[in-house]
Amino acid sequence: MIDITEKIWTIYILECGDKTLYCGITNNIENRLKQHNGEIKGGAKYTRSRQPLELVYQESAISRSEALKREIVIKKMTRKTKTALIHFNKSN
Repeated sequence: MIDITEKIWTIYILECGDKTLYCGITNNIENRLKQHNGEIKGGAKYTRSRQPLELVYQESAISRSEALKREIVIKKMTRKTKTALIHFNKSN
């Protein structure tokens, strides 16, 4: 059995085809993106009808708990603040 506490978690933001932003967490970003893009089963219902998708932001967390806490913070941000976070990340 895999100990998920030892996995690196990723908080990510996708920009959808309709320019909305979707935030989520995963411990396997490549697999999760395939799910969102419909390449494999899974993915959020929200992203299914809003393709194409672009990964515009990601950051790491040391545990699922920390990733969930950060996801909540990001989801509460205004679009303007999320956009600033994305652009700040791209410039560094």
